[in-house]
Amino acid sequence: MAEDSTIKAPAPGTFYRRPSPDEDVFVKEGDRVESGQVVGLVEVMKNFLDVTAARDGVLATFLIENEDLVEAGQDVATLTDR
Repeated sequence: MAEDSTIKAPAPGTFYRRPSPDEDVFVKEGDRVESGQVVGLVEVMKNFLDVTAARDGVLATFLIENEDLVEAGQDVATLTDR
């Protein structure tokens, strides 16, 4: 797997797949994403940081669940070319 084939958490905190509890997820497994596209958020002390794709591809799978704690640089999802 290429280095840029994972999406990483930008900081430690709580990972969210939705912009808010009453909205749909940013992206679903199997969806095509573009470089820079937001796929989730990490909340750190009431500040929300975007989790973005580093390249174009298909979001293959999330490696963590919604509301899981993450570490800075932790892989949160994988990308494939198809």
